[in-house]
Amino acid sequence: MKPQRDVYIAGVGETKFGKQRLEFDALGRIAALAALKSSNIDRPDIIESAYVGNATNGLVTGQTVLKDLGMCGHMPIINVESACSAGGMAVHLAVREVACGLSEVSLAIGCENHSLHMQSGTAFAPAMTDIETMHGAVMTGKYALRAQRYMYETGAKPEDLALITVKNRRHATNNPYAWFKGEISVEEVVNSRMVASPLTLQQCCGVADGAGAVVVCSERMVRKLGVDKPIGVAATVVRSGPYHNRPRDITGDDITEACAQQLYEQAGIGPDEVDIIELHDAFTISELLYYECLGLCGKGEGLRYLHDGNATHGGKCVISPRGGMLSYGHPIGASGAAQIAACVKQMRNECPGYQVDPAPRIAMTHVTGGGLSGTEHAACTMHMLVRP
Repeated sequence: MKPQRDVYIAGVGETKFGKQRLEFDALGRIAALAALKSSNIDRPDIIESAYVGNATNGLVTGQTVLKDLGMCGHMPIINVESACSAGGMAVHLAVREVACGLSEVSLAIGCENHSLHMQSGTAFAPAMTDIETMHGAVMTGKYALRAQRYMYETGAKPEDLALITVKNRRHATNNPYAWFKGEISVEEVVNSRMVASPLTLQQCCGVADGAGAVVVCSERMVRKLGVDKPIGVAATVVRSGPYHNRPRDITGDDITEACAQQLYEQAGIGPDEVDIIELHDAFTISELLYYECLGLCGKGEGLRYLHDGNATHGGKCVISPRGGMLSYGHPIGASGAAQIAACVKQMRNECPGYQVDPAPRIAMTHVTGGGLSGTEHAACTMHMLVRP
């Protein structure tokens, strides 16, 4: 949707990502408190609504997160589940609430802890009525198939895919919130343990824990709070994946392509104008395909876009400046909110050691959620942010 009135992000917060001994609700509170502090909010009753994204940690997750912050009782707390898209969708709903005038200030959180609840080496539980997932079509396998097809059609090699990990780990070198970071060679990536050919261990996002939080405000509330670096929300889009039982091009992504086109139209901003993007790089092939799906380059030109240095500092658009999911890991309900938090901090020039220079004026986030037979993804959530 294109906001019906000006909507701003007043503050953001995130936790360090990785294997955490803190439960999801504690992680959510840490991120929320950081977001409130950066918004100059010191009283919980200022918040008029909250949306909390989570996928695997049970019932009433939002109330569990916010009860110890004194936020239960005076406002609606809405729980959001949309697999990997949950945190981004929580922010979308907070923006929609403020844009429609239902609230002056709304809090969105994405939080997840897998380490305390998942046995090591297991995949996420499938949709119990979905024929593909029940027969083992887990995400790693699906993206491995997409990688094989892309390599067949373009001549790309495993070493080309490995460059995505090398780039994103380098971006995250000085990021205190990232889990995996620093120099890694193409050889180390390619020779790491095979997971699903051609995807090796270092080409897959880690199963992580963490949280991100975003405070969304009207222009009036931004002035009242004295926020000196508000970030505008130019547009936000949620789409469900189109369903069909016919052959499709798995090197494309119909839901991402449609979502991106809608976002560009509503924001009045084209892909050539975007300075940074946090996208769904759960696997190396994902980022390569999404260059093309987001319109950063033409079909089949993603590899050239990467090799020409267009996706890093000094290029056309810095992709995953925080290090992406390949550096953070992917706590599925948290990632979408953490993407937005990272972009806002970049736009505010608050990322010492990994800051994009000059500070980005326009940022975009993209996160998909879930997979079902007959669709590429169950959901896709995207945001376009603008620094006034």
